[in-house]
Amino acid sequence: MTTAPASEDEHEIVPAEILPEAGRCLSITRVRTWSLVLEARQVPHRVLRRGWEWTILVPHAQREQAEYEIRTYEEKNRHWPPRNTEIQTRDHTRETLSLLLLLAIFHNLTLLDPGPLGLRPEQWYEQGAAHAAAIRNGQWWRTVTALTLHIDWRHLTGNLILGGLFAARLCAVTGFGRGWALILASGMAGNLINAWLQTGSHRAVGASTAVFGTIGILCAMETRRRDKAMNLRRFLPLAAGAALLAMFGAGGENTDLGAHLFGFLAGLGLGYLVPDPRASHPTAHSRFGWSAGLGALALVVAAWTLALRHSF
Repeated sequence: MTTAPASEDEHEIVPAEILPEAGRCLSITRVRTWSLVLEARQVPHRVLRRGWEWTILVPHAQREQAEYEIRTYEEKNRHWPPRNTEIQTRDHTRETLSLLLLLAIFHNLTLLDPGPLGLRPEQWYEQGAAHAAAIRNGQWWRTVTALTLHIDWRHLTGNLILGGLFAARLCAVTGFGRGWALILASGMAGNLINAWLQTGSHRAVGASTAVFGTIGILCAMETRRRDKAMNLRRFLPLAAGAALLAMFGAGGENTDLGAHLFGFLAGLGLGYLVPDPRASHPTAHSRFGWSAGLGALALVVAAWTLALRHSF
């Protein structure tokens, strides 16, 4: 910095000629930034202070180069740092709790002996569990029905609490119908992949595959929302999801790590592929969302119809 007046062979950089919104005077922050730009490009210059005002002086011979370098820098960094786009949300907690209550009621019905349709508890599990060999032989509906079955109340309660938290968040972003359609799709995909990679005798039940699918969807969507960030903070949602998988999906004697892992990975894929809910028209978004939700419900009913068609 210097207070010496400009000489005849020096040109004063006029901010307004490069950046109209900068006005006639430069802030100390912009002066330092422009000075660093010129220094990096090896353009001789000096910073001059006049009372409370600042300016940059360059030799006349380097005037065009100096203005070009500063203008190029400002154009490339016009939208930096990126602004986080806020996602419009809507509370679907009541609807989500209602659906979870239905799952709990269904679990209770499967424990009755005899239960609905005259079925015994073991028949529900025999016909609806994710049996790897059966799925590979074409019984795709087991990837759906297994999500609705649980070993006991402890198993169910854990999935209801953890899944309910993340399902409510996902539905707040995507809408209730669309959110649950994505949850079901991630659970189905996770069970399908797991069936193809496990031994033929492998059996599994529980909504946890879809729970970790939900976490994967949310992680992917949040990472996409940060797509303009050029640092490692962009990937914090993925790290958080992996941590949740390690904490809640990798322990326990009867834990199906494969189902949890593949559910999470399936959710990541869906989260990256699903259209951004901020980009769609609200009316069309709502109409499609409820259609997707009804389609998901119909798929669950159809899956159990196929699973039980030989039982009565």
